[in-house]
Amino acid sequence: MPEPTHCIFCKIARGTIPAIKVHEDGATLTFMDIQPASPGHALVIPRTHAANLFEIAEDELSVVARTVQRIARAMRKALAPDGIRIVQTNGAAAGQSVFHYHVHLIPMQDGQRIGAHGRAPADPEQLETLAMKVREALED
Repeated sequence: MPEPTHCIFCKIARGTIPAIKVHEDGATLTFMDIQPASPGHALVIPRTHAANLFEIAEDELSVVARTVQRIARAMRKALAPDGIRIVQTNGAAAGQSVFHYHVHLIPMQDGQRIGAHGRAPADPEQLETLAMKVREALED
């Protein structure tokens, strides 16, 4: 499927819009959510555009799932959350606001309010610090 010119995640994947990257390879990109539900909230996307779970190719879905697992393990090591929420929504009725397949990884602490997004933009320096910790854990 061709990339829509208006897709913000396609623009991030192409590098035409900046993002605080955690990890990238030829098929996926992981970057920090700028309005995080909790510190360390990151998104994993395929580089190829697919609007949702129903449109993504099975082989690309498998690659995204492997990246999600790898990032979740690094988050657990680097950030020591009590748990990690893995969220993936399909369609506006389900809460999807960017129509490019993506998976949220949200580190959670006991007693923390559960939400898919935060209420305010995060401090970019804090995002970079958290991304660096997860990147370092990926390298170990």
